[in-house]
Amino acid sequence: MASTQARIGQQALAVLDVALRVPCIFIIDAIFNSYYDPGSGWAGAMGKVLVRVMGVLISSVVLLLSQKALFKFYTLFFAVLLGMAAILFNYYATSHIDFYSAYYKAALGFRLLPRNGPTLWLGMAAVQLVFGIGYVFLLNLQSLFAALVVLDIMIPLWGLMIELPADVRQMVAVFSGLALALNTAVCLAMRLKWFYYSCRYVYLLVRHMYRIYGLQLLLEDTWKRIRFPDVLRVFWLTRVTAQALILVYVVRAVRRESGDATGGATDGSPDSQAYLLSWDVFWDLTSNLIISGCDSTLTVLGMSAVISSVAHYLGLSILAFIGSTEEEDKRLGFVAPVLFFILALQTGLSSLDPEERLVRLSRNMCLLLTAILHFIQGMTDPVLMSLSASHVSSFRRHFPVLLVSTALFVLPVVLSYALWHHYALDTWLFAVTAFCVELCLRVVVSLTVYGLFMADGFSNVLWEKLDDYVYYVRSTGNIIEFLFGVIMFGNGAYTMMFESGSKIRACMMCLHAYFNIYLQAKNGWKTFINRRTAVKKINSLPEVRGDQLRDIEDVCAICYQEFSSSARITPCNHYFHALCLRKWLYIQDTCPMCHQRVYVEEESRDRAAFSNNNGGYAAPQDAAAAPPPAAGENLHGQPAGELPPDRPAAGAQAAGGAGELENELLEDNDSIEYDEDEWETLNGNTPIEEDYINDDTDSTED
Repeated sequence: MASTQARIGQQALAVLDVALRVPCIFIIDAIFNSYYDPGSGWAGAMGKVLVRVMGVLISSVVLLLSQKALFKFYTLFFAVLLGMAAILFNYYATSHIDFYSAYYKAALGFRLLPRNGPTLWLGMAAVQLVFGIGYVFLLNLQSLFAALVVLDIMIPLWGLMIELPADVRQMVAVFSGLALALNTAVCLAMRLKWFYYSCRYVYLLVRHMYRIYGLQLLLEDTWKRIRFPDVLRVFWLTRVTAQALILVYVVRAVRRESGDATGGATDGSPDSQAYLLSWDVFWDLTSNLIISGCDSTLTVLGMSAVISSVAHYLGLSILAFIGSTEEEDKRLGFVAPVLFFILALQTGLSSLDPEERLVRLSRNMCLLLTAILHFIQGMTDPVLMSLSASHVSSFRRHFPVLLVSTALFVLPVVLSYALWHHYALDTWLFAVTAFCVELCLRVVVSLTVYGLFMADGFSNVLWEKLDDYVYYVRSTGNIIEFLFGVIMFGNGAYTMMFESGSKIRACMMCLHAYFNIYLQAKNGWKTFINRRTAVKKINSLPEVRGDQLRDIEDVCAICYQEFSSSARITPCNHYFHALCLRKWLYIQDTCPMCHQRVYVEEESRDRAAFSNNNGGYAAPQDAAAAPPPAAGENLHGQPAGELPPDRPAAGAQAAGGAGELENELLEDNDSIEYDEDEWETLNGNTPIEEDYINDDTDSTED
């Protein structure tokens, strides 16, 4: 129970924190969108500029305050507001004798109570008492000063009650206001020390984080600390909601005055309301709201924040539907708003005329939709490959992924058909169509590879050509995507030169050329070279068939399957399936068992030590034919006493290897495993234990 209350309290503080930062965004947006008239002389122009700069600076500082400092700032701010409201209330009440009668006549249409009635004075006293108590509470004044402040606020009302002359009442109200203003100034001045230390603490904290973590982490921390996406989201929704209420009120007022809603009816009949809710009126209101919702940089950021929230929950829903748990696939809420904001900056969305802005926004949303579909396809492709490779037979597990893949194929087709049916061909429509075709191609490639893996799963025979077929399908798709990337680069270059060129568009074209053209071509060529090299290495290795294969009586150390038709022998005399070894050689050019180089020259191969499946080594033929060493010397010509104690004698290795070679070849292929980092390239005449010890000693000394 306590933890639940604490969690609710934290959520309430977070909501209040966001709500108190939103007015700063409104002030900054109003300053940037306000009309600036420089024709009032240099003094007036400088004053206006100074007011603008101070407003933006103060709002920015308040926006970046910590939660505790923010609450304290608004406490002082509301106290000042209550003091100003009390002063204005007293001055206005004492300056207008007929204020109450005029107010009640205007508000209610008749005179409710006499001007000097006790009920009115009690009401005014209650209002001023609320102002005074709130002022005292927010400033945290002591009891004596609190009583004096409340008394100061109530004195002008006593002048009205005893019916002092008008000039005396005004004088009393002025002195009361001056006393309250002086008290407010003193209270704020006493808190200047707190303000100074707060600013100094923030400065030291920012400087420390910048020096330790850098500018990027500083900005990320500030972004999360002030909950800037939530602030922008609340700002945009509040602004659009207020504008919607104003537009609806204006439309109803105009229809009511003109009498055109129901042929002159002004009584709010159902026919009139139905007309206001018609499709044409609704579309006009929605269009105006959308146009005004992206008329500045801050509103574009707010719309991006709203799109981020929608895309985030859309991505989570799709991940839950297809059963994916990858953390990288949860970035849709980040990718979508960034892309939308870049498109808005690239096309100058906020600076366009209202009608052009609506058209450009709709086009940007089409491009954004295709990008979101591409991202969703990237989320479903690993799940498809995982299901097909793991041979999952549950239909309920396959159906959601196949349904999403089918939707990803149908939606681009429908979008392209609708756009071609309503718009003429231009660079924007060409780009959207190219993205849709590319998405359909990626879906077809994914489903084709999925079908190949599923066919291999239902087959009882090893499909050795499966890897080649998968490579052909993916390579075909990558080549077509590369061609589309080149075409889109040309389309962007034409747009920049002849339609709407901008620096941001030029930067995006450079990024597109590097990531989608250069890197894709480089990676594709690297994959092709690796495969060709792997095939060359495999073809250079001897192949075992027939009786020799049956004599091995072992399994492939990579897939743990028996050798049914053939096997390849590495220079270190380990046996593998050709397909398994080729996949291994795509990654590295070493034996999976002993990590010796697989592809060596012919001369080196003839001189290499001979190994069985368990890693035992025998001397090469030329070493076996050499004369025996002299008495007291080893095979290296060194005295026997100088042989390191941890190095076995080479003669013993040669004698043992020659006698046990035939039996050792028939033992288990995967009985000994070594770590990849423990082995380096071996010399053919050097025993593997000696090289391992020397390498380990060298690495330790380094």
